Amino acid sequence: MIIGIDPGITGAISFFDDDGELLGVEDMPTKPLGKKRQVDSFELSAMLEVFIVCGSKFQCDAVEPVAYLEKVHAMPSQGVTSMFNFGMGYGAIQGVLAANGILCNLVTPQAWKKHHGLIGKDKDCARTLAQQLYPQASLSRKKDIGRADAMLIGSFGVKEQRKLKC
Repeated sequence: MIIGIDPGITGAISFFDDDGELLGVEDMPTKPLGKKRQVDSFELSAMLEVFIVCGSKFQCDAVEPVAYLEKVHAMPSQGVTSMFNFGMGYGAIQGVLAANGILCNLVTPQAWKKHHGLIGKDKDCARTLAQQLYPQASLSRKKDIGRADAMLIGSFGVKEQRKLKC
């Protein structure tokens, strides 16, 4: 099983079987933090637990799950507080993966976007491509860019896992 993760408050998590079949995609679980929001580690862990123990939401596979998490870094134009909060969420995601025994591979945006032919394209191109590749997924909202990115990161992860098996 491969998990693709677009981190952040507007991010998402996608789940694939080893054959590259999309099993599901969910918005990143969040909770209030004052007037803003933060990643909800408890809900994220519960979501992964349902996935890992083959709950009713996802199909079961005997293969250990592997996550592909987008590797992020600070941007000069972003404020200190926002970057601190984003970093907290990013660390929380990594901690939840580790606590659930899920191997985490960091993947740069350049790597997964190059794989999908998205270098130099605007953000909505990822949503359009994900809709074409996975028409069963709900990506009708403009804010579903996070879901689309998570699905494309997961799809990249499927390809990487296949290379490892050869």
